[in-house]
Amino acid sequence: MVKHHITALDDPVGNALRGAHAHLSRRVGSAMTYQPGVATFVALEPGSEHGEGWNELAELLGPGGFADMFSSTATPPSGWEQVFEVEGRQMIGPPEPPQSAAGVSIELGAEDVPEMLELVRRTSPGPFGPRTHELGTYLGVRDNGELVAMAGERLRPPGWAEISAVCTVPESRGRGYAALLVTELVRGIHARGERPFLHATETNTAAIALYERLGFRTRKHVTFRGFQVP
Repeated sequence: MVKHHITALDDPVGNALRGAHAHLSRRVGSAMTYQPGVATFVALEPGSEHGEGWNELAELLGPGGFADMFSSTATPPSGWEQVFEVEGRQMIGPPEPPQSAAGVSIELGAEDVPEMLELVRRTSPGPFGPRTHELGTYLGVRDNGELVAMAGERLRPPGWAEISAVCTVPESRGRGYAALLVTELVRGIHARGERPFLHATETNTAAIALYERLGFRTRKHVTFRGFQVP
């Protein structure tokens, strides 16, 4: 049985890159990130943010590269230009699996990537690249053959799986697709002996309300930040 150490969520990117996603990582010294097309998140080994870590991250990403710090509180040295800063929260899911929701979901794979990217373009759920689906299970809903909603797994710190990319095309909203997909992902995560968690921006109040109805609760408030390498 997997242990659900809550502290693993304090550094979800680093813990995923060192563990379940090691095969999707690349690194220089203490600096880590994902392979191109998978995700832009970066992490530093604990303690290295006060030493050579930033130089190693600069070498890893290259001049002008994008360092998505996600929920890390580490701040780069002067010369690194801040690209964005967004307030958000980290939420953890119910300790027990829910009952199945009404509706039918399908598992998405590499052959669905063009449609997944188009859905992301139309709905802007957050960062999603041509290889993001390799991070975990992705589920979708089709209506008359068209992919109209999806959600999937992203970061995988030990004992946990993050639900992400929850999105529905505007004309199909209000039909319960997001609740269906999140519920089925939560059930699958529990079936592996893990616990679900997720992140949401503070301005996305509708999504937060949905997650709370599905049994998620706020663990802590976080700040999402991105920087450009000098």
